Amino acid sequence: RSSDLYPLRWSDAYSLGSDYKANVALNPIQSFFSTLNFRSSKIDTDLIKKNYTVIADYLALPTNEQDVENLKFTRVISPVVNNLEASKIKNVVLVICESFSAYKSSMMGNPLNTTPYFNAMKEQGVYFNRAFSPAYGTARGVWAVLTGIPDILEGKTSSRNPLAVDQHTIMADFKNYEKYYFLGGSASWANIRGVLTNNISDLKIVEQGSYQSSEINVWGISDKDLFLEANKTLSKNTKSFFAIIQTADNHRPYTIPAEDLKVFVKKTVLKDSLLKFGFENNDEYNAFRYTDFCIEQFIEAAKKEKYFNETLFVFVGDHGIKGDAGSMLPTSFTEQGLTNMHVPLLFYAPSILQPKEYSIPVSQVDVMPSIASLCNIPYTNTTMGKNVFNTVQQNKNTIFLYDDFNQQIGVLNNEYYYGYQLKNPNKPIFESVINNEVVKNDTAQKQMDILTKMMYETSKYMLIHNQKLPIKK
Repeated sequence: RSSDLYPLRWSDAYSLGSDYKANVALNPIQSFFSTLNFRSSKIDTDLIKKNYTVIADYLALPTNEQDVENLKFTRVISPVVNNLEASKIKNVVLVICESFSAYKSSMMGNPLNTTPYFNAMKEQGVYFNRAFSPAYGTARGVWAVLTGIPDILEGKTSSRNPLAVDQHTIMADFKNYEKYYFLGGSASWANIRGVLTNNISDLKIVEQGSYQSSEINVWGISDKDLFLEANKTLSKNTKSFFAIIQTADNHRPYTIPAEDLKVFVKKTVLKDSLLKFGFENNDEYNAFRYTDFCIEQFIEAAKKEKYFNETLFVFVGDHGIKGDAGSMLPTSFTEQGLTNMHVPLLFYAPSILQPKEYSIPVSQVDVMPSIASLCNIPYTNTTMGKNVFNTVQQNKNTIFLYDDFNQQIGVLNNEYYYGYQLKNPNKPIFESVINNEVVKNDTAQKQMDILTKMMYETSKYMLIHNQKLPIKK
């Protein structure tokens, strides 16, 4: 059994559905020492209160709803009357793509043309070419998408923190929707199961051991089989659904099933060209191409189903990969490791949405509020995410980034990247993200400095102050 591959985890305790039962089931000694990993996560509430309006204004919280004493960040979003686009969207499929690094893709003009099918989809959808994960790593990326909070814990990820298991997610506001989470392997990794089952009621986790397809490696079944089995399940739905599909094959050991090699043809590229355009070897290069192949198999299969024309498909990378983006992007992307977090973000519903490409910075934390807004679902937003379709109307935005490896935090807007290492805040970095010119703008630098500090501290605050909302009867 797939469950035999993993030891018992605290996520198993939280599946009991009761805080009391969970706390009894947990080993108190083990829990004590585990939580010591998070003891450095002190929150500067004085700084947050002193500069509360900085975040309140960033989140567009109306002045009459602001409350500095209680650190209120909640926004209640109501449906828009006569929203014709939303009336056509009945379902949502959100695909979180493993290591979907933007500069390695065809969308950024990579000469190796790794993702031609996705690039064609981009021309039929709403595409953001400056989308980022707030931090590197699959667990951090999934956390940001689900909760709307940048995962900024040092060393450990928030999904592993028992103090943060209780989280409100906008996905829970999709009332009367069938909810699915598909992944080829087990949901026990990084205690993601606990985050999912504790916060999204009636969620069906479809995982390793639930499929007819055979497992190909430690990550479970292949992405192609994962997509096709998900499509088969979704095509049988009679109710509206919200499904998340998480891929894994663009990850070592880069397994491509023998049966797919009859259709998917591996390519061999010379070592110098591979390195020049972002790949370590041909296995990594072909795995990236295989991602595109799997997405093609999924979309072409979905097009044959009744649900396709009523479904919003959203594709986002879980994180990028650090590397040399060459001339595809400004040098700051390479020098400051922004490639580590730069990912594609596509909203795809060709019979509903008008195609458009935007270069405004957006974040994974914006994914859920944007989906809910497109679907015209009433929702409560308690975290850092914003509706990107409001953002584009303002034609400017700032996002937060956290580099766990270098312990560096910063923010990025339409023009600049500003950041500093946590141990050395007096030596900031301030660079252009438009071109390679030296920049000097004291006003912008000061504004980005306080916004960096505030987004960092507010994210830490939200991690443990974003409890599930009471269920309305």
